[in-house]
Amino acid sequence: MKGHNSKKSNNNWWKIGGAALVVVLLIVLAAAGIRSGGEKQPEEEPVLPLEEVIPEAEEDDGKEEVGNELPEEAEEEEEDQPEYIKALMEMGVPIPEKEVDFEDLQENVNSDIYAWVYIPGSEIDYPILQHPVDNRYYLNYNLDGSYGYPGCIYTERYNEKDFSDPLTVVYGHNMKNGTMFAGLHKYEDNEYFKENPYIYIYTPEKLFVYEIFVSHEYGSEHLLYQKDYTNEEQFNRYIEKIMGVRGMNCNRAEDVEVTGNSRILVLSTCMADKPDNRYLVQGVLLNEE
Repeated sequence: MKGHNSKKSNNNWWKIGGAALVVVLLIVLAAAGIRSGGEKQPEEEPVLPLEEVIPEAEEDDGKEEVGNELPEEAEEEEEDQPEYIKALMEMGVPIPEKEVDFEDLQENVNSDIYAWVYIPGSEIDYPILQHPVDNRYYLNYNLDGSYGYPGCIYTERYNEKDFSDPLTVVYGHNMKNGTMFAGLHKYEDNEYFKENPYIYIYTPEKLFVYEIFVSHEYGSEHLLYQKDYTNEEQFNRYIEKIMGVRGMNCNRAEDVEVTGNSRILVLSTCMADKPDNRYLVQGVLLNEE
């Protein structure tokens, strides 16, 4: 009997000990829960709406915190520009991102190249040449010296090569394939005339920008031969004559001022259906100084 009671007692102690162990484990787990915040961790982090993760940006009013100042690099680039370029930009004239390597052109293409004419929105993007002796040479000869079409874009020796004359005339063929100065005929369309108002002339020293004030058909009269437009009276007569031109192919920018002190660029080409006439696009220099 004694041995049986001892065995029963031992069983009771195991039951009590096991219960106590469970209680201790529960206490330990509860304590761990308190230290970790007292909440069960989810299996996955909840996905927040995007606007809660990234605060909604304030509406951009185009102003910077420092008084709408330009970024430092932009300021430096603008400061590096010549004064006449800054003046053109202030007038709202777009400045093309274009460079012309005259040294390479003169050494490797043709030494008579002295300027470059460019009209955005057209195929007119060519070097300008002037032969030292023969005014009509580049009417019939190409850049490489070969004879025939398309010839070159050129000026005559009546004009200085620094575009300082009151009237500078640049010539080019009206090619059937649309090259050379054929693009001037696009100015017969009034909408095109309005949308493409600038002629850019590049030289080794400077960029000249002309605003087109008229495009029109003209007769066979040579604009420079036996003319002296440094004579104020002669130049004013020319301006009056041009301002009086009217016709179906004539477009005019009434808000562009042309005076006796202006410097005018004339781009001249032929007319296919009127071989004795010319089509002229004329612009006034915006950056005279």
